[in-house]
Amino acid sequence: MFRRRESVPFSFVAEADRFRSNVTPPPRRRATRSQLAAHSLVGLTLIAGFAGSLLFGLPALDTDRTPSHGQTSEASRHR
Repeated sequence: MFRRRESVPFSFVAEADRFRSNVTPPPRRRATRSQLAAHSLVGLTLIAGFAGSLLFGLPALDTDRTPSHGQTSEASRHR
């Protein structure tokens, strides 16, 4: 069960490093107006979502305020 080693064409490997293709890729298609509008609408929706979450979330995270109306649970009233 001896494997026979095959010769490696080192000249091909050396040429592969400096090989350049003469095929140019096709030019990229420009986005249509409707695609641009859709992309900007998605972006604006994401920005509005982040702004809304900050607008509604920051007052809930504020720890400096004391409750203006006395919030007590019914369990603590009957002690």
